[in-house]
Amino acid sequence: MSEIRPSLSEIFLVALRLGCTSFGGPIAHLAYFQQEYVEKRRWLTEEQYADLVALCQFLPGPASSQTGFAIGYQRGGLAGGLLAWLGFTLPSAILMIAFGYGLAAMGRVAHAGWLQGLKIAAVAVVAQAVLSMWRSLCPDLPRSILAVIAAGLLFFVSGAWSQIGVIALGALVGSAWLKPKVATPAVAPVPVRTGNGLPWLLVFFALLVALPWLARISPGGWMDVADKFYRTGALVFGSGHAVLPLLEREVVTPGWLTHDQFLAGYGAVQAMPGPLFTFVGYLGTVVRVGPGGWLGGIWALVWVFTPALVIVLGVLPYWEKLRKIPTAQAALSGANAAVVGVLLAALIDPVGRTGLANVWHVSLAVVAFASLQYLKIPTWLVVVSCALLGLLLP
Repeated sequence: MSEIRPSLSEIFLVALRLGCTSFGGPIAHLAYFQQEYVEKRRWLTEEQYADLVALCQFLPGPASSQTGFAIGYQRGGLAGGLLAWLGFTLPSAILMIAFGYGLAAMGRVAHAGWLQGLKIAAVAVVAQAVLSMWRSLCPDLPRSILAVIAAGLLFFVSGAWSQIGVIALGALVGSAWLKPKVATPAVAPVPVRTGNGLPWLLVFFALLVALPWLARISPGGWMDVADKFYRTGALVFGSGHAVLPLLEREVVTPGWLTHDQFLAGYGAVQAMPGPLFTFVGYLGTVVRVGPGGWLGGIWALVWVFTPALVIVLGVLPYWEKLRKIPTAQAALSGANAAVVGVLLAALIDPVGRTGLANVWHVSLAVVAFASLQYLKIPTWLVVVSCALLGLLLP
């Protein structure tokens, strides 16, 4: 392992530059990280980087943000990890909070053409995410079947915990049915800083239990916001797109904002660099509960990212042992397949149902999907184009 020890300011500035330039979603972010941290700066080896990525793919939460945090943690301790996360998150978070203010200033925008364009863009982006995740997480028949069953169950089962229950069921079925043979290649292990992960794991689960209780004491207040976003961040697997159905159920179903407002923010975040989870900064800004405004945006962002960062600190010391357990890998495979099904169900309803009102909308969605998938046009450009073309659609 390289003994390079960058300063805390360098860790922050490198992450900030990545946060300003990393377009394209979580998989693209990991490619940017590899170029910056491995090839250019040599802060860790290819093998160590691959092992960190494997760990963060294994855990709930946004994998690219967790990987950046873990690299900062290895280079500069807890302060380095937090600065790496802050630098990568800050640009998109500021833009999404500002978008929330802009949307509020416009007043009623339910029938605005640009908003319809953003909803159409969201259909194309989610469809591409479903296809990409299906290829990587459901490469065989058993996992494809699990994904289809998970999607089907969500059309018959409703409730705040339905998606989470489906993912848990996928993990249970996967652990019993998939049983993959786990390879244990001789790679350099992730360098682990001294410390015990158990206290962090206790914090992770304690907050998962305590926040709902605190939210019941003051419904519609700050702790209610904290509970919903912490639970979402703690229980979402897969790419950043997988958070969409969980967030929709947490904030739209109880009436915290309209579905049009929700999809407008989701469409806008596709045009931003950095993590897709900064969508939550927009939600915290516009929801009708909690602090609202810029303070609400910051509050929501802190709570949705907290479980992702805490669980990295908790699991990192044990990763070398955990990654070699076949049952754990099988359970993860089943959970990931269920995540694909959850996202497929969301693509059909509500994303497709509300975003495609006529044949013109369908046509633009098909063109947008083809532009993303086959022409490899940058996501931000497709989103902006759809918003502009939406002004012309009937």
